[in-house]
Amino acid sequence: MLKLYVIRHAETEWNAQQRMQGWKDSPLTEKGKKQAALLHDRFRTVPFTAAYCSPSDRTKETAQIVLGQRHVPIYFDERLREIYLGDWEGKTIAEIAQSDEQNHYHFYHNPDAYKPIIGETFFDVQRRAVATIQHIAENHSEGHILIVTHGMVIRTLLVYWKQQTLAELWKNSRVYGTSVTIVSFDGEKWDMECESDISHLESGLTHL
Repeated sequence: MLKLYVIRHAETEWNAQQRMQGWKDSPLTEKGKKQAALLHDRFRTVPFTAAYCSPSDRTKETAQIVLGQRHVPIYFDERLREIYLGDWEGKTIAEIAQSDEQNHYHFYHNPDAYKPIIGETFFDVQRRAVATIQHIAENHSEGHILIVTHGMVIRTLLVYWKQQTLAELWKNSRVYGTSVTIVSFDGEKWDMECESDISHLESGLTHL
């Protein structure tokens, strides 16, 4: 049996500012580092055989904290990068709502119709994310695999695993920093054990 532990990176400075990141980056906040440390404790007894990580600095730093001193091979895969957002990157959500009202509306309310002039659609992201998952399943018939990626990537995978359409992208659980989704694969079908779980954050995000 193959088991995937799919996590979103911890909180970054731009997350705290409600600023879009995409392929750009910002460092983890102190709160984010504490989130990752709590996840390290949660995963202490999980015998990871490999880790696959987006090459963004925020995912690398999260993976480093989560794995600690363990000798787990890490594979950096461009297909696990966040959605490319073109000239939205670095802008706040409020700024985007004013400057690109129609695409902003589609992004959050009609995701299957979101088609930016510069950037990726959710279909583009799902295509590469699913290809990565299939690649992992082909190369690991069993074991525990850590995947460190981004919010929109995880959302497109959730609708894939739940056999939903991309129109339902925002109907699933909110994907918080260091949230955990666990899925298993028996060689034929995927089974979701938990979705966007943040129980390791104990008394809640507001107390970190």
